[in-house]
Amino acid sequence: MNPYRKKFDAMTAFPFECVYRDTKSAQNELPDHFHDWYEVVFIYSGKGTFFIDQTFYDAVPGDVFMIPGNTIHRSFPDPEDPKTSTALFFNASLVHNPPLGDSFSYLRCFEQAKRRKAYKLSAGADEKRQLVMLIENIHMEETNKKPGYRQAILLQLQQILLLLGRTINPTDENQAVSTALPSWMTGILTYIDEHPGSPLGLAQLAKQASVTPAHFSRAFKKLTGLNVTEYVTTKRIIRAKELLIETDANISDIAERCGFESLPHFHRMFKKLTGMTPAHYKKNEN
Repeated sequence: MNPYRKKFDAMTAFPFECVYRDTKSAQNELPDHFHDWYEVVFIYSGKGTFFIDQTFYDAVPGDVFMIPGNTIHRSFPDPEDPKTSTALFFNASLVHNPPLGDSFSYLRCFEQAKRRKAYKLSAGADEKRQLVMLIENIHMEETNKKPGYRQAILLQLQQILLLLGRTINPTDENQAVSTALPSWMTGILTYIDEHPGSPLGLAQLAKQASVTPAHFSRAFKKLTGLNVTEYVTTKRIIRAKELLIETDANISDIAERCGFESLPHFHRMFKKLTGMTPAHYKKNEN
């Protein structure tokens, strides 16, 4: 199964979507996927597991997951007690704030999560009540569609991001992560992230992990939902997207740095996973 690129309307004047109080079974949950938009998930009830970037997280009521754009993730509902959650999706352009004399950013919670590679926040009682109220207000505005409802939704979203940004303490290390991954798998996921230009085939990675290729392949597919080639290719494309925006390197150099065997192969895979060519992506994002 290829990673699923969740599609949003890139041309919409209001780049926001809310999936309200949704309960998914394992059969209708999205496969491993990624998207350019940012995502906040709040868990009301039930339980399950999230795979985000390199880590598995237990998901229980009151948990909040902050998923930056271009991050591989997947939800695994508990078969006996599937979780009910609300997911808020938005483009970063929606919450770009004008300078007001400080360095505040509504995306601070995502920046912290990505830097620390810790995407879960367990909300306290007060924060949980506030989040539920703000999400309810968003749902009410979307349902009633009174004049100015989009502005009202934006205000609620900004309050949510402000709350999450203030709640996260950079020195806080109580991010409760699942220990479902064997230690060698954790090391391999980190290695793939840090060496996109290196040979990352099944044989090379299995040797790096000191396990047999057959065992590596079975365990990797079971734990991440992707085979090795699919996962590595997606990670390389995500890194290429970052380099296209953050550097002035030419496309050929970026393809080589991200481990693609040829420029045509890079173009083909980039368009397959993003829906556009590297040049088009760079032009649109700059």
